[in-house]
Amino acid sequence: MTNDVSNDIGEFVRTRRKVAGLNQRELGELAGVGTRFVSELERGKPTARLEAVNKVVAVFGKTLGLIDAPKQDKA
Repeated sequence: MTNDVSNDIGEFVRTRRKVAGLNQRELGELAGVGTRFVSELERGKPTARLEAVNKVVAVFGKTLGLIDAPKQDKA
């Protein structure tokens, strides 16, 4: 994942976790991942463990998927 995407996902997870009144350990238990993974995810650490990311965002009714990227102008 690119750094911008990682940061966006981290911000989403942190915000939703706090709104839900969960700490990182509780979110990790609900998602079936470790507290360390939740912490790293929230800090925007790039990760290739998409399956684990999907477990976390699934707690909030979301999933990662492919979307069409905007076409870039050719220089």
